[in-house]
Amino acid sequence: ERDRVVGDGEVSDDDLVEEFSSNGSHRIPSYGDSLYLGIREPVYEVIEVRFNGVVSMRKINRRHLLKSSGLRPRDIRSVDPSLWLTNSMPSLLVRDRAILLNLGSLRAIAMQEHVYIFNYNSKGGKAFIDALLPRLNPKNVNIGPSMPFVLEVVEAALHSRTQRLERRLMDLEPRVTALLEVLPNRMTADILEELRISKQRLVELGSRARDLKQMLLDILEDTHEVRQICIMGRNCTLKNNQVECAVLSDKEIAEEEEEEIEMLLENYLQRCESSHGQAERLLDSAKEMEDSIAVNLSSRRLEVSRVELLLQVGTFCVAVGALVAGIFGMNLRSFLEEHMFAFWTTTGGIFVGAFVGFFLMYFYLRKRRIL
Repeated sequence: ERDRVVGDGEVSDDDLVEEFSSNGSHRIPSYGDSLYLGIREPVYEVIEVRFNGVVSMRKINRRHLLKSSGLRPRDIRSVDPSLWLTNSMPSLLVRDRAILLNLGSLRAIAMQEHVYIFNYNSKGGKAFIDALLPRLNPKNVNIGPSMPFVLEVVEAALHSRTQRLERRLMDLEPRVTALLEVLPNRMTADILEELRISKQRLVELGSRARDLKQMLLDILEDTHEVRQICIMGRNCTLKNNQVECAVLSDKEIAEEEEEEIEMLLENYLQRCESSHGQAERLLDSAKEMEDSIAVNLSSRRLEVSRVELLLQVGTFCVAVGALVAGIFGMNLRSFLEEHMFAFWTTTGGIFVGAFVGFFLMYFYLRKRRIL
């Protein structure tokens, strides 16, 4: 069968060429209204999770996605899996009818009754689905979720992301601690390389936790976005940053949800702050150990340099003695060879001169604090 494309019609197999992105998501370009521009309209293969827990795979083109969610093309770019490098910073964008989630490898668009997950094969996408489905309770339709569907999606996304950071930190912490205990006594190449890799992972983990923490801080400081989440799906508007609803009960529920959202965000903010602080502490310990290793190696190099300098001084003194011996070894008449005592006197003078010269150079270098 031909793949059905969510939109205004069906697209033939000749018009659909499936492309796989590096992060596990599927992107299928097709012809649309943009043919006159000479480009193909992108079609995304996503997993749709509805408010009742029903999961299905769909192919939806950009035009239909913009129309159904009320988003603009620049909004879609923030969660487009093909723009992996240009939108790597975590973000949570609130619009009138949708929330765009960009949390690491998780890219999703949440609406009132369903959520589209773009890169569902990635680690972040799988962790998000595993965290979201138990919250929706699909087995008992009479019992709905404790919070609106959009808030369930946001909490599941934040939970899966912070939990992954905490697990990575739990894996790194004992490894770094063991390295810090071993390194003062054993400085092998393998242990130093493992310390370098662990330090690099701590830098990456701390950076991700810091970015997520900053995103949560920005949302908490922007009351307009928080209230916009509360009125989503209700007959309410924001005027002068105040919630106004046609029904009084909707306004009361929106105000209660605002407190709930702030408490939710503050909870994950504390978890991110804890992960970031612990990663920074471990990183500082690793840096201090590297500094200690550098000082230790410098001390050893200094000792080697001192020994090398002493050997050079000794070699110089012996070379001077060899020069004197060479002078007397020439086949020139000096009349000293006729006397037996001249050999022993010359030999003793060479040894004494070399010995005295060595100690003179040694004390000179000590006086100049070179040794």
